[in-house]
Amino acid sequence: MKRRMLFAAVVISAMFCSFSSANAQKTVKLFNGKDLSNWNFIVDKNSKPADQVFYVEDGMIHIAGAPFGYMYTKEKYADCKLHVEWCYPKEATNSGIFLLIEETKDGNPFPNGIECQLADGKAGDFVLLGGSDLFEFHQRPGTKRPGFPVVERSNGTTEKPAGEWNEANIWIKDGTITVFINGVYKNTGTNKVKSGHIGLQSEGKDILFRNVTVTDW
Repeated sequence: MKRRMLFAAVVISAMFCSFSSANAQKTVKLFNGKDLSNWNFIVDKNSKPADQVFYVEDGMIHIAGAPFGYMYTKEKYADCKLHVEWCYPKEATNSGIFLLIEETKDGNPFPNGIECQLADGKAGDFVLLGGSDLFEFHQRPGTKRPGFPVVERSNGTTEKPAGEWNEANIWIKDGTITVFINGVYKNTGTNKVKSGHIGLQSEGKDILFRNVTVTDW
């Protein structure tokens, strides 16, 4: 644990020292506030039309939560800062931000990639999807790898209640992912994958997203 926290401190220090140069870079809106033309869609077993699960209303992305699935960027991204704001309008349930997606499969709701968990009370956990891996995940010798391995966050829970907006700021640099939720450091994960798609998950119930941007750094 001490080694992990020391590594995280080094990463965070380097991140903030170098981000001043990123401020001069262009910030790209992944969501234009009007439509989802920058995104592709996966729905579990193709059980429902994607536009009934993912749609825009009142300038926000609405995701139904059921069936399972995700929307993902048409472009891949590498070294960048990702900013995402989310709100559970009625009930804080479950969703996630998918990072460094390597591979998608039509009808399969879980890609090969890393999930930054947004589930109520767990925002900032990493979930390893589709055979992906992080250096920080340690499997006990002689045990079977879980279906969805987790690297737990630090610093407890800082999400706001249903009806209020939260923000995630996620830095990706050379495969290392560093996550802040509502301004509080949560997690660092080291991935051999350096670039990939970004995704927003449908799981649980209704969730809203806005101000989804990336800035190179």
